[in-house]
Amino acid sequence: MEAAQPADRAPTDATPPQGQPPVRPGGGPTPPEGQPALVAEQGEPAAAGDTPAPPAGKEKARSERSPKDMALSLLILLVPIALLLAFYRGFLGGDSPVTVDPAPALEQARSANVFPVSEPTGLGDDWRTVNARFRTEADGSTLRIGYVTPEGRGAQLVESNVPAEKLLPAELSEGRPQGAADLPDGMSWQRYTARGNEQALVLLEPNRTVIVVGDAGETELRKLAASLR
Repeated sequence: MEAAQPADRAPTDATPPQGQPPVRPGGGPTPPEGQPALVAEQGEPAAAGDTPAPPAGKEKARSERSPKDMALSLLILLVPIALLLAFYRGFLGGDSPVTVDPAPALEQARSANVFPVSEPTGLGDDWRTVNARFRTEADGSTLRIGYVTPEGRGAQLVESNVPAEKLLPAELSEGRPQGAADLPDGMSWQRYTARGNEQALVLLEPNRTVIVVGDAGETELRKLAASLR
C-alpha cells in the first residue's frame, strides 16, 4: 500500500494539454518563436534612465525671456520703491535734518560764567540748529552750535576761552588770516581760511575767541556773525 501524497504538492509534469503552448516555470507564457522575451514583468518600475525628457519647446520657453519681459518685471519692482521714497521725502520729511534746541547749551555756558556768551538772534526759521553743546576740558570751556543754512550748507559757531594759539589750529587746521571782515557790528572780525573748502570769521578778544566756520558762503557766515548779541 502506497503512502498518502500531500494535497498541495505541484505536479512535476509541466506538459500542457494537447494544442496549448508549454508553461514556463516562472508562470508566464513562452513568447512566440522569433520574438525577444520581455525583460521586466508588467508592473515593475522603469529604470531611471528611461524617464522621458520634457518637450524641448517648454524648456526653451522657460529659459529664454525677451528683453520686454525683463523690463516689465523690473518696472514692477521699481514702481513701489519709487512711491515709498516719494512718501518718505514728501510727507515724512526724509531729507530734512534733525533739529535741536540750543537753549540748554546756552544756559550751561552762561551758568559756568567762564566767558561772555553771545547768542544768535533774528536768523529765521530757515536756519536750522542741528547740534548744540557746552563742554569744559583741561584747557578751557567751549560752546558749539551747528547750523544748516538756508542754502543747505553747514556753519558752526564756536565760543571758547581756550587759548587762541591752541583753539585756532584745532578748529581751522592750517587756517591763515586773510584780512579784516568789516562787519557792521563794529567788532574786529578777521577772515581766515580753514580745512578743505571751508572758510571762517574769527573774533579775538582778551577773555574769549569767537569763530564762525563752515562750507557756507561768506554772505551766510557774515550773517551768522552779525547776529550775535
